Amino acid sequence: MNEQLWQLLGQDTLTTIYMTLVSTAFGYLVGLPLGVVLTVTDKDGISPHPLIYRIIDVITNIMRSIPFIILLMVLIPFTRFLIGKSYGPTATIIPLVISAAPYISRMVESSLTEVDKGVIEAARSMGASNWEIIFRVLLPEARISLIVGVTITLGTVLGYTAMAGTVGGGGLGADAKTYGYQRGNMIFLGWTIVILVVLFQIFQMTGMKIADMMDHRK
Repeated sequence: MNEQLWQLLGQDTLTTIYMTLVSTAFGYLVGLPLGVVLTVTDKDGISPHPLIYRIIDVITNIMRSIPFIILLMVLIPFTRFLIGKSYGPTATIIPLVISAAPYISRMVESSLTEVDKGVIEAARSMGASNWEIIFRVLLPEARISLIVGVTITLGTVLGYTAMAGTVGGGGLGADAKTYGYQRGNMIFLGWTIVILVVLFQIFQMTGMKIADMMDHRK
């Protein structure tokens, strides 16, 4: 491989990291509150509300059932409306967030429902409000599981960025398609795979290390 291709790999590795981290961050801005609401309004939650739960539950399930590549194409008009174009790394962040948010909300819900009911009841018996239970009991008690969820989400979104790159999203996915597959450069294609695997491992190891450091039970 020539120097130009190595530079391209370096630049688009940074682009892929940018898309992954930003999309995950915004995905949690949407998905975390939704997951909290799902947990709180569930029939076994601290403030059951069947209608609210059912609405969010149905929307979440519908969004999760749509394959990302199809969602990416369906959202092209919406993406173009928001930022003026439907291609490139920044434009790709919009469908990435919309795809990741329902997935995140389910993981958050799963993490919060694992919190010991006895701890919640103890807080309630001491006069804690629902807001206090959420921010002082549920979220702190579920912190390890939530961090693991972030780690899993990063890996999932990383895979989505590669998929988006094949249809104009940029990053390593675009490199793999344009300079690897279409030009028959299997060495270049192999390097994009290696870099994606390394990034995935870095995200996983970093997340698990943080979770381990915050686990005060050890």
